[in-house]
Parts: sequence; structure tokens; C-alpha cells
Amino acid sequence: MKQILETIVKSLVDVPGEVQITEVSGDKTIIFELRCNAKDVGKIIGKSGKTVGAIRTILNSMAAKQGRKAMLEVVD
Repeated sequence: MKQILETIVKSLVDVPGEVQITEVSGDKTIIFELRCNAKDVGKIIGKSGKTVGAIRTILNSMAAKQGRKAMLEVVD
């Protein structure tokens, strides 16, 4: 899951070298903390949060196959 998330995010941003994803795994939940260049945060969130919402939907679909729930946090 982390690799797919990284591929999606790096294709959206201008500075892909600064993308950092930290995975915190629990029993039934996986939390992904996303850090990137301050200029790229808006590109990840998108208008009205539609882009980040779509990314979260993809993560939740993949996590549901494992019987888990995924969360994505964009950290400034």
C-alpha cells in the first residue's frame, strides 16, 4: 500500500524528492503520515479536498481487502 501511495503522490507534486511517507500500523488501522514540500500541499489536497479524498478512497479500498481501515494525514 505504501508503494502505491508513494507513486500516486510523487506523480502529483513538483518536488518528488521531498515526499516522505510514514506508516503507523495498528491491529485494525493503518495510518499514513504524508510530508512534502510546503508548495506541494495544495496539489495533494486539491480543490475542496477532492484529490486527497480520492487518494483516501483508494487506500481504504486496499485496506478493506485485508479487513483493516486506512487513514491518510497530510502533515505540514
